Amino acid sequence: MMIQVDGLTKSFGDLDVLKGVDFTVEAGSIFALLGSNGAGKTTLIRILSTLLKADEGRAVINGHDVATEPGRVRESISLTGQFAAVDKVLTGRENLILVAKLRHLSGPGKIADDMLARLSLTDAGARRVGTYSGGMCRRLDIAMSLVGEPPVVFLDEPTTGLDPQSRIEVWQTVRNLADGGATVLLTTQYLDEAEQLADRIAILHQGTIIQNGTLAELKSLLPAAEVEYVEKKPSLEEVFLALVGPPSSERN
Repeated sequence: MMIQVDGLTKSFGDLDVLKGVDFTVEAGSIFALLGSNGAGKTTLIRILSTLLKADEGRAVINGHDVATEPGRVRESISLTGQFAAVDKVLTGRENLILVAKLRHLSGPGKIADDMLARLSLTDAGARRVGTYSGGMCRRLDIAMSLVGEPPVVFLDEPTTGLDPQSRIEVWQTVRNLADGGATVLLTTQYLDEAEQLADRIAILHQGTIIQNGTLAELKSLLPAAEVEYVEKKPSLEEVFLALVGPPSSERN
């Protein structure tokens, strides 16, 4: 297992955000952490990426304990947050060269060119990032986080605010990462995103994992419906709502 999480808890004052989270992620797979706003997804990612300390529990990334070996964990991971951390004054290639130099890697120009090709941005490499579309900015952001070839990639709601075409571009990028051998932990509140990308899906609700399985396993939790004598499998949306309940506005 590339990621092992056992009993993680985190509170902020009287607010219990994580209440004993457990899951594992196999190497080379895409694992989606699905949950509504406020479920604790970003807090969990911050703990796994050593930006925040858990109150209790243990997490191991690529064989390194997050609490006792934070430096080794940071060498093993990349983190792409909800908003693209790119310099829009620089070109795409200049952004990548800057990151390679900050990481003290040899051949920053070649690294930049390789990353542009890998993320299908070669034709835009010489353009200022301020001229990029939302999807291109996100792909460049992911490329920057991949400089140095970390084996574990954290993507915290990577398609937030993107248009449908840009989301599809990012989805293909995520698939390519896994095909290249990276282990991807993806947080999302979009059901179709988890359904399209993930090998396994964990539903995080009110600070705990309430279900964890493949898409087929989650769909098997609800019986199929018959419409005009044709069996209809439940959608991931129907499974999610059955597990966590309807939106709060519908409960009142």
